[in-house]
Amino acid sequence: MERTEDQQEVDVQLEDVFIHYGETQVVHGINLDIYKGEFLSLLGPSGCGKTTTLNAIAGFLDPSGGTISLRGKVVNNVPPHRRSLGMVFQSYALFPHMNVFDNVAFGLLIRRRKSSEIREKVMEALDLVQLKGFEGRRIQQLSGGQQQRVAIARALAFNPFVLLMDEPLSNLDARLRRQMRVELRRIQRQVGITTVFVTHDQEEALTMSDRMVVMNSGHIEQVGTPVDLYRKPRTPFVAQFLGHPNFLYGDVSEAHAGRVAIKSGSHLITAETDETFDAGQRVALVLRAESTRLQREAPSNDRNFIPGVIEYLVYLGTNTEYEVALDGGPKIRVVEQIPNGIPSFQVEEEVFATWSSEDSIVLTAPSGGFLEEIE
Repeated sequence: MERTEDQQEVDVQLEDVFIHYGETQVVHGINLDIYKGEFLSLLGPSGCGKTTTLNAIAGFLDPSGGTISLRGKVVNNVPPHRRSLGMVFQSYALFPHMNVFDNVAFGLLIRRRKSSEIREKVMEALDLVQLKGFEGRRIQQLSGGQQQRVAIARALAFNPFVLLMDEPLSNLDARLRRQMRVELRRIQRQVGITTVFVTHDQEEALTMSDRMVVMNSGHIEQVGTPVDLYRKPRTPFVAQFLGHPNFLYGDVSEAHAGRVAIKSGSHLITAETDETFDAGQRVALVLRAESTRLQREAPSNDRNFIPGVIEYLVYLGTNTEYEVALDGGPKIRVVEQIPNGIPSFQVEEEVFATWSSEDSIVLTAPSGGFLEEIE
């Protein structure tokens, strides 16, 4: 049976953590529990504070306020080498003058382990990352993916209880990145190590994480599973950052338990929601591109619909992306799956964009009501 959050053992805890660079505050009082054995991603745009937070956990930065605890022990004043944390950097930080074996053994050597133990641990780590037989190779003789595996093996060789990874796949090409996502997740599950993974790539976070932390301007916007954050974002920023949403704006005309009616321009839209809204309240309606359909006729059932005209399309083989100018001015993006490889619609064709009330995500509108103001 899956444990509830209060039953899970916490490996890393941040309590009201603030971090400054000089006079500039870059992390604003964040609170976060990281559970034993989970793969947690810190996700957000450049400058949001995710790498700063990771470096504070690692001990490379001292928080200006608040506490960081590892397995219940406050470590604010504990140096990095005494925190039992493995670290994989964006640049891998391997030693070019050492071979693979010596690179992986480095952390064990500085911890003064016996030579017999060092050899055993190094070979176990290389076997885990599928590089057994490469121990005599020079770093310059390895591909980017193999160097990444060496960096992971080095981080795991001394049995840390938490693995920290800072954009570890960003230097790889697209094909190798997809391959390494699978490998990283396999290794993490096999070892069972608590992992904190920093990325700005939503696809990486969605495909690899048990939970995700979306950060914005030094704040935590939302924490949850990939499904929760994608299907039930709590803020326009989270909705915008995950996927390619469409935003419509309007005012609540009716509000009932679990359902609202929204007037957007001249159109009345219904939406199901767990949140409470008041009549007259300004809201943002989020429509996922893949949940919106195009039809040549208005639907006869109770689905929402707005007429529009296709302005352009992008053909991608298995799907087509359309940009549709809706009646009243807004433009939306619609993704159509086409297993037969033939798009259903053409540019300048008049269509109806339609979606169900269950697929309408309703959020409090940002100040001013325009997407640009939350970027």
